[in-house]
Amino acid sequence: LLMLDEPFSGVDPIAVSDIQKIVMELSASIRNYIKQHKGSCEVIPAPFAVHLDEASNTYVEPDISVICDPDKLTDRGCSGAPDFIVEVVSPSSRRMDYLNKTGLYLNSGVREYWIIDPLKKYTTVYLNEQDPAEFAPIIFPFESSIKVGIFSDLSINISRLL
Repeated sequence: LLMLDEPFSGVDPIAVSDIQKIVMELSASIRNYIKQHKGSCEVIPAPFAVHLDEASNTYVEPDISVICDPDKLTDRGCSGAPDFIVEVVSPSSRRMDYLNKTGLYLNSGVREYWIIDPLKKYTTVYLNEQDPAEFAPIIFPFESSIKVGIFSDLSINISRLL
């Protein structure tokens, strides 16, 4: 939540609504896929606490978390790494999403991490299960269909969500 005492400036209000729409539509697309395939994974949009380190009280709130191990869901949120995390970049979260959270998520065991950037109109995908010798992000323009790595037959086209 961002609250300002001064007029909303420097941020295109359309971008803010695009961020919310992407989170809503992508969450629904993944949830519908899981339901159609009678899967057990849960799709939970923010606000939702993810405790990557179970021994710590520190948590993050990804825009979308997909958790396939029901034992990780607690009354506090998610205890341990979700299988799939999506962050939709806003002007205020750009540095955090690209720099800080990437290492944090991948080092904690998140299997797949997407950074959706409405300003640049591309999605950066990190697949943590790649061969470490070949590990590198894959960047997709919004018009591309992106295969979701944790599901064998789900592809998402971000431009169709807008």
